[in-house]
Parts: sequence; structure tokens; C-alpha cells
Amino acid sequence: MPRVLSIGHRGAAGHAPENTVAAIQKGIALGVDFVELDVRRTADGVLVILHDATVNRTTNGRGRVDRLCLRDIETLNAGDGEHIPTLEEVLTVAAGKVGLMLELKTNGVAQQTVEAVRKAGFTSPVIYASFTHEELTHVRTADPEASLLVLFSGLSRASVAHVVKHGASHVGLRHDRATRSLVDSFHRAHVFVFVYTANTPNDIQHARSLHVDGVISNFPERIVSPTLDTR
Repeated sequence: MPRVLSIGHRGAAGHAPENTVAAIQKGIALGVDFVELDVRRTADGVLVILHDATVNRTTNGRGRVDRLCLRDIETLNAGDGEHIPTLEEVLTVAAGKVGLMLELKTNGVAQQTVEAVRKAGFTSPVIYASFTHEELTHVRTADPEASLLVLFSGLSRASVAHVVKHGASHVGLRHDRATRSLVDSFHRAHVFVFVYTANTPNDIQHARSLHVDGVISNFPERIVSPTLDTR
């Protein structure tokens, strides 16, 4: 059975508040290959790391991220005294320690995200991911060499062709929707297959049996991780 990359979901969300510096540092301590993080933009145009459109679920505040300024967001408690980090802060924390999978959660942030990575001089591997596939087209424009991951919640017979059309090197599938035949189809198209979000040992074992290339998990220490070229 092949070994797979370990990707810490929202840092290592099973161990620390999701999408925080503490979660990223925990993922690094656990030896993950990548941490998966969510990128949104504040009302004053700063890129921050947060999954939801609002701060309601994960902090002690309320409101839409795109209607709050950074100075307001910085005062919020994201759990255990952690704060919502900026992308710039995350790039500093992760530099030289771990790869980043940056999921673009909203339209219009692709170029700014690529420029932030470039400005930081970040040299570890970066994979840009999104359910909004058109946003990945803008990543490709900003960085022709970028590694792209097309995320799917559902699948169709056209899924493989759709990934190839977007020039993506990776695809992200729900762990309970992936099949060995589908994984093989993507591999024949020279596309790496990651599955999300497999947390239980049984789910992780099943994902590995499909010969996927990476597993995204809140508990990444449960995944055996080889080195894999992401390009």
C-alpha cells in the first residue's frame, strides 16, 4: 500500500483552534508535509486566514469578514487566546518549515494571494486550491508555474477533463466520494489526488487503500507521509 502526504486541515484543527498560528505550529510539530489554510479578505483589503464568511463560529465576535477591518478582527479571540492571523503572518511562521495549501474562499483574491507569497520570498511548496475553479484561472495568470488543486464536493464523468482543462496538477475529493477507479483515472491524466477530510483511522486507512497521494486531516499524525514533488 503506498504512503501518502499528510496535510493538516486548517493547521491541525484536531489539536488547536483552526486556522490559527497555534494550529499551524502544531502541524509543524507533528511533521506534516502541508498545512491547509483558508484565505479571505477584510473590508480594508487585508488577506486573513479564516474558513467561514463570518467570524461568528470561530471567535467571540460577530460579523462578516469582508465587512470588518483588520483592526477589529485583530481584537477577536479565535480560541485559547489565539487571534485570526494575516496571510503575511502565516507566511513568516511557515517559512522553511512546512508547505502551504492555500484555499481561496472568495472571488478576487487570487492575484493578491500570489503576490503576497512572492513578496514574502516563500520558498516552501505552495498549492493554491479552490472550489471556485475560475479563481484558479486567475492564479495561473498571476503565476504560470503555480501548483493548482481543483476542489470538488460532487463528481461527474467530466471531472477529470475539467481538471485537465484548468491545467491543475492536483484534485481534492471528499474522502467518502473517492473510488479507486476515479483515482486511477486522475492518475492516468497525471493529476495528483488528495482527499478531505479523513479523521478516523478507518477513513484514513480506506483513503490510503485507494492509492491517493495525500490525505487532509484534522489529525495528520495518523497519516504516514512520504516526500512528493508537488509540481
